[in-house]
Amino acid sequence: MAEPTPAPRRTRHQATPSSERVLGYCTNVHAGATLEQTKTNLDRHATSVRDLVCRDDEPLPIGLWLSAKAARSLVDSGQLSRFRDWLDERRLRVFTLNGFPWGDFHQPVVKHRVYSPRWSDLARLNYTRDLILILSELIDHDEEGSISTLPIGWGKLQDATDLHAAASLLHDMVKMLAELEHRQQKLIHLDLEPEPGCLLQTSEDVVTFLRRYVFSHPDSKLARRHVRICHDVCHAAVMFEDQRDIFERYAAINAKIGKVQLSSAVCINFDALDENDRATAMDELRHFGEERYLHQTMIRNGRGELTFHEDLPDALARDAAPAGEWRVHFHVPIFCRSLGMLSTTQETLHTCAELLSEYPDIHHLEVETYAWDVLPEAHRKGELAEDIARELAWAAEAFGTPGSTMKHAAEEDGDD
Repeated sequence: MAEPTPAPRRTRHQATPSSERVLGYCTNVHAGATLEQTKTNLDRHATSVRDLVCRDDEPLPIGLWLSAKAARSLVDSGQLSRFRDWLDERRLRVFTLNGFPWGDFHQPVVKHRVYSPRWSDLARLNYTRDLILILSELIDHDEEGSISTLPIGWGKLQDATDLHAAASLLHDMVKMLAELEHRQQKLIHLDLEPEPGCLLQTSEDVVTFLRRYVFSHPDSKLARRHVRICHDVCHAAVMFEDQRDIFERYAAINAKIGKVQLSSAVCINFDALDENDRATAMDELRHFGEERYLHQTMIRNGRGELTFHEDLPDALARDAAPAGEWRVHFHVPIFCRSLGMLSTTQETLHTCAELLSEYPDIHHLEVETYAWDVLPEAHRKGELAEDIARELAWAAEAFGTPGSTMKHAAEEDGDD
């Protein structure tokens, strides 16, 4: 591949001050657990997305994912400045990092492994410290950076030991982030990302944890500045949480949303279908029960009662005669309202977009559809870069991001 023509060294973000919203896509969609694999993917995929969506010489905002191995090798190399130059040459602008998956996010079977190490483990602390060092080099002075992270760990709470240990390590991170801001005038916050099945799986769980273990600390002012929430719209939809309730719940304890991940889940209301359509929908749903990722499934019956299953195949095996509304943690294209007989939770994205007009201090929006290569074949139509470009265009229109440079017109699939 020919080396790209170097772009002039930018006062890169003059056109996008930290008070404005930034929309990008998360590169955890691309396989690769080493630094070289990451760079190859950015060269191949991210630059193609850039050419599809950016006008003139504008850079493409990206949410960068680096495995712990890749992050450590970059820090050990002592060449963070050169990596920034390498990104600049390709007109790729990193404004946020995904610090959730620690290991190889595209190994044949990920499932529960994505939730290790927990936040009570020093390995999680060390990984996050590396990410902070990297992001501090990639953003400019007076700019805001965000790092989304694990919601403590997987599973139900047995006792408070994990929460105390996690809070202690998070406070270590607060000290590091506060010192960094003082020295470099760069604000970086760590954003806890609630997810179904984890210790923090709902907004109520997050509020309880922050209030009891993080904001009760003597450095609560700094903790509120540097520990925030990554609001993943798909995760909240799977848990049947109301978007407005979530935003108001966080605001009530002065907890900030640092990043919104734009994502959509699979859903189907079996009670609204006749017997034949129900059988067809069930058959289509089985195709989403793939082997790599965990697809947590929540079912709400006609009385409003909720039943949680760790994975879609578990739910399918236990419900031969499906009923109620099912929501499945499978990140599907955000421009799709439906997928054959199945629906999506796209409407929650529209609700979120309306809410954001009331919260101007939320600056980072990240499209996070990482499951393209495990999406059932019937729903894969274009090249990956084209699909990502469609998502960014849809999001730019739906969320009205300022000065969006998207060249594509947003399209919406009513029935994919």
